[in-house]
Amino acid sequence: MRKGSKFMVICFICVMLLTSTVAGAATDQVSKTDGNILTMAAAWKQTAAEYRALYHQGFNLATQKVGAALRDIKSGDKPLAVLTDLDDTLLLPLNYWGTLIESGKDFFDDAIWDSWIPKYEMTVAPGALDFLKYCKDNGVEVFYVTNRDQGDATYDLALESLKRLNFPYADKEHLTVLIETSNKEDAQHAVAEKFNVVCYLGDSLNDFKRVYYVKDVDERIALMENDRALFGDKFIIFPNPTDGHWIRAIFGESEPPASDENRQKFKEAATKNKSKP
Repeated sequence: MRKGSKFMVICFICVMLLTSTVAGAATDQVSKTDGNILTMAAAWKQTAAEYRALYHQGFNLATQKVGAALRDIKSGDKPLAVLTDLDDTLLLPLNYWGTLIESGKDFFDDAIWDSWIPKYEMTVAPGALDFLKYCKDNGVEVFYVTNRDQGDATYDLALESLKRLNFPYADKEHLTVLIETSNKEDAQHAVAEKFNVVCYLGDSLNDFKRVYYVKDVDERIALMENDRALFGDKFIIFPNPTDGHWIRAIFGESEPPASDENRQKFKEAATKNKSKP
């Protein structure tokens, strides 16, 4: 074979290898985005008017509950209070989910979350500030109870996020941050000893009672049904299709690792009810 022919063959092989590499990289990138099991849930949180309407609905209802309690309070009664969760209840981490999916992640990622929290990019849930201001103006104290863990800075990061967004009662007397546990009952009971808690706000059943913290989907649903009269009355729940303790009922943990086995578990959960062939 002539030198020129050999050179042409070598060039052709190099081009084919480069094309194959680029195509493979493109395929990998597509698989990270187009096949991401989080995409629809995150898209709903990012864009749906219905998502925001549910927050307005929840805070409108909470305002009505507080208003009724203010009308009914009598001399000698405990002062009124509201007890609330933070993340996905009053604060929305929408940018986190966009960053997560843009990074090709399809499960909650602690490292990305912990590096994102100090950026203070949380947004206020629709209707939240109006409700909190109503409570403040009427002497109803608001207690924030959240569970987070960003190391030694955890508490200060949470408190600063409230201050930056002009939340009332943004002080150490009204903010409890749980690091070692997600069990909020001790903090709730401490408030209830001194105050009449008008309502509890949260995006997870565990924000209301620890009894819901179980590892079985059907059991969790049954426990909720037993308390159905409390929802819209004592308990006001907000939507969260991306994360929370409902995940634990499927996987046995709230933040399962990304794996093909867990992707299959998600598929099985999504097809729990289906038509017969």
